[in-house]
Amino acid sequence: ADTRIYLDMSFFEEMRTKMRAGGDFAEAYVIAHEMGHHIENLLGILPKVQAAQQRLSRREANALSVRVELMADCLAGVWAHHANNRWRILEQGDLEEALAAAAAIGDDRLQKASQGYVVPDSFTHGSSEQRVRWLTQGLRTGDVRQCDTFNSRVI
Repeated sequence: ADTRIYLDMSFFEEMRTKMRAGGDFAEAYVIAHEMGHHIENLLGILPKVQAAQQRLSRREANALSVRVELMADCLAGVWAHHANNRWRILEQGDLEEALAAAAAIGDDRLQKASQGYVVPDSFTHGSSEQRVRWLTQGLRTGDVRQCDTFNSRVI
């Protein structure tokens, strides 16, 4: 509500130790993903999704949530693309760190690790494959218009 990003710094430690997905650029990806949500809010996407979710079944509301999250992943990639073009911030291994983090925090991996099985209808952030694909889309294109997960046939 206050348009600030709040980070639980212990999440970065958990990424490093439990998920084996650490590194400075993995952390930058997570922060950029959260900034992606802020951009979604500025574009009016989040209020529309939240209003729609009130009228939908849990499964349908989860599916909209996945689209929001994947768009934020793509927007994180767009940021990285432009930041690297402007300031040459990427070092050897950085892209691999970010992609490993995206894969590690996919709903399928997290569910498998916590409960031993996967329930796709309960996904709220997307599978590992989806998260990697949308982050890669933003990294490759650098184009916000390529992040429209709501009108994409393939999420």
